[in-house]
Amino acid sequence: MKELTVNTSRSYKIRIERGCIGETGDFAKQLFKPGSKAVLVSDSNVFPLYGERVKRSLETAGFSVRAFSFPAGEESKQLSSVAQIYAECAEHRLTRSDFLVALGGGVTGDMAGFAAATYLRGIPFIQIPTSLLAQIDSSVGGKTAVDLPQGKNLVGAFHQPRLVLIDPDTLETLPPHFLSDGMAEAIKYGCIKSRELFDMICKEDIHQNMEELIYRCVDIKREVVERDEFDTGERMLLNFGHTFGHALEKLYGFGKLSHGEAVGIGMVMMAKCGEGMGITKPGTTNEIIAALRKFQLPTSDPMPIDQILSATAFDKKNSGGMIGLILLKQIGEGFIDRIYRDRLTELTEVLE
Repeated sequence: MKELTVNTSRSYKIRIERGCIGETGDFAKQLFKPGSKAVLVSDSNVFPLYGERVKRSLETAGFSVRAFSFPAGEESKQLSSVAQIYAECAEHRLTRSDFLVALGGGVTGDMAGFAAATYLRGIPFIQIPTSLLAQIDSSVGGKTAVDLPQGKNLVGAFHQPRLVLIDPDTLETLPPHFLSDGMAEAIKYGCIKSRELFDMICKEDIHQNMEELIYRCVDIKREVVERDEFDTGERMLLNFGHTFGHALEKLYGFGKLSHGEAVGIGMVMMAKCGEGMGITKPGTTNEIIAALRKFQLPTSDPMPIDQILSATAFDKKNSGGMIGLILLKQIGEGFIDRIYRDRLTELTEVLE
């Protein structure tokens, strides 16, 4: 068992322990009064696997629980789905002393977190991430959001969870594709903050070191979030690969490419740009490509660069006429370079 404390505007614990999903009720009792009500939010893939187990644990602990399941997939990450969560909360008569539970991957955590941030102007919630991507990235740090047709995560709020329960056993039920998807975010952490982590990912059998991998990634994110909770500076480093990655997701209608696949391609593109500018160590792009290929992740996409650049117009790192690009000096050392948007075409000529 490993445990971390995130010291933000509201401190909370992250518990990494095999089997902890079955003890959700016991952990919730430490945070909420007996008899409190909860809405358990999950999707059509995860709820059949773990939903009843979590619901039963909460009910055994004395909580009144209502479950809500939505169709799995990024396509459900919409305001219309959040409205359905609101309806469940209202019908169950949740108050500000009650709570939501997000059980699932990144879509579930983002959407349930946003519902918690906005229902009654904010109620508590617990994150129980069941995908690798959610365990090492999206469940930690309090970013919640839904998509619009114009772009990914354009409507959201900062709302820290009260607790994050990470059960590595849930990864055993993941199809290999989704495990690889999460590894793209792990590679990202190595790229921006830790050469040691990057080398571990490339050289070791990650399946034999999964708990250590989760812990290292979460610890990096914890440190960054504590220093920049509201994403105004250093925290933007966590978006390495996301500028082009989110653009690709949008261009394909949030369907063809998974988040990890898109981010992996985005990291390769940004590393190439950095090398072309002479600010990224030569060979860095090839190292990232090799890491991605180890997990059968794509490293390029045929989408025309002009369409990708156009789709970055809604990137959240835009400010006025400038955009914050996340670049690398070398593996393990990322930095933020603010440039005028009209320079993007010039910088991406190396990609054509």
